[in-house]
Amino acid sequence: MARAVVIGGSGHVGTYLVPALVERGHEVVNVSRGQATPYRPHPAWALVEQVVVDRTAEDTAGTFGPRIAALCPDIVVDLISFDLPSTRALVGALRGQVEHFLHCGTIWVYGHNAAVPATEDDPLNPFGDYGTNKAAIETWLLREARQTGFPATVFRPGHIVGPGWAPLNPAGHFNLDVFSHVARGEDLTLPNYGLETVHHVHAEDVVQVVLRAIVQRSAAVGEAFNAVSRQALNLRGYAEAMFRWFGQEPKLRFQPFEEWKTRQAPEDAQATWEHIAGSPCHSIDKARRRLGYEPRHTSLAAVQEAV
Repeated sequence: MARAVVIGGSGHVGTYLVPALVERGHEVVNVSRGQATPYRPHPAWALVEQVVVDRTAEDTAGTFGPRIAALCPDIVVDLISFDLPSTRALVGALRGQVEHFLHCGTIWVYGHNAAVPATEDDPLNPFGDYGTNKAAIETWLLREARQTGFPATVFRPGHIVGPGWAPLNPAGHFNLDVFSHVARGEDLTLPNYGLETVHHVHAEDVVQVVLRAIVQRSAAVGEAFNAVSRQALNLRGYAEAMFRWFGQEPKLRFQPFEEWKTRQAPEDAQATWEHIAGSPCHSIDKARRRLGYEPRHTSLAAVQEAV
């Protein structure tokens, strides 16, 4: 099998990806800062080569790309690239050596869409530094795939969910107190009418897209794929479902966002605005047709496992 280097493999997606690659017979190298442990244990980690690298420092020194190339990978999965210069330097070091380069993008590259569910053919309309930088990276990578033959694939996760980290909640932010209020059957106030959407994905299903892209390389190179659950949730429906999951009757109130945000912590209000301004809702038809992707987890099931 192949030698696979996973950059940032100790994080949310890597927790599932690295063991899955090992189980499929790949020789796996995890490149990380060495400051985190996987979110769940797995015996496969004993077979993984660990390489400790500070990407930011080595990018500054111009040594990160050569360091990865020296690992002699057949496959590179980059889970933690957030600016174009870093990706360009890495690709320059790997060009002509690597068989497949998979970049973790994000649904934030879409911004807001005229029609939903949004497909990979829809124009990108990012906002904020994160979405804008990610859009620049994937636009450049896919152009390189078309024009120079660099074997790049982009996968775009939604709001990643899984055991060990806080899921995006029905109020559109990450404060776990929302779930506590719901569990106690207390009133929950949502912004506007609660009809804006969020689109979760279990980390295990993100990994499914990556694994299928590796196996079906010819169908994946030069392409971007949405990696989300089958259906997005609107905030109201999400909240009602969570009330009932806790055995409570929904108790919802609604306020215009500008009024609602005055009663929230500033960081929570900002997170909610960023989510509802885009109201992500994305199609997985392309990943289904080309790769055979079928998410194992619904949005609600993924959230409930994490909660």
